[in-house]
Amino acid sequence: MTEPVTTPPPEGAPPPPARRSGEFASKALLVLTAGFGIAGLVYLGVMEAQRSRLVPDGASAPSFQMERYGGGKLALSDLRGKVVMLDFWATWCPPCQEEMPSLVRLAKEYESQGLVFVAASRDDDDVKEELVDQFVKRNLPDLAPYVVYANDEMARAFQVEALPTLYFLDRDGKVTDAVRGMMSEASIRRRIENALKQ
Repeated sequence: MTEPVTTPPPEGAPPPPARRSGEFASKALLVLTAGFGIAGLVYLGVMEAQRSRLVPDGASAPSFQMERYGGGKLALSDLRGKVVMLDFWATWCPPCQEEMPSLVRLAKEYESQGLVFVAASRDDDDVKEELVDQFVKRNLPDLAPYVVYANDEMARAFQVEALPTLYFLDRDGKVTDAVRGMMSEASIRRRIENALKQ
């Protein structure tokens, strides 16, 4: 029985097509993996940079007297002994609008465990009551008991440069966590549970 003779390709000839496509797929996968890795590092770097521009964990939260939607006043110092979820938002902010139903749902769910939700509106002073009233009545009536108005001084003290910006304060009024930008309900839930454990 004679073995088949294989003739090597001429020198300088390209490799067979199957081998070339396999090499291409391997290289493409390697490039994609590296790309995702770099994108992940950039994302983490951006998130860390944003967090570093917020009030740091462990700092005492500045206490401000805020007007409540519907009348009355609220000071953050009045909430000592509770865990506070303080959200800076505005009616004109699409991510705020999208995130708010989750915040209200979770606020109700964890209220019995000592969580207080404060929805600090950053709408313009001259139209804030009207805009918030329209938003609450048309979109989310359950938001009403949580709304206060945050003035420019309060926003500066909490380093609010973009909306939404969410803070968690412990029972002593100290910052335990802060996030700039919209989050999923699952992510907010994890942060609430962490804050309640502290």
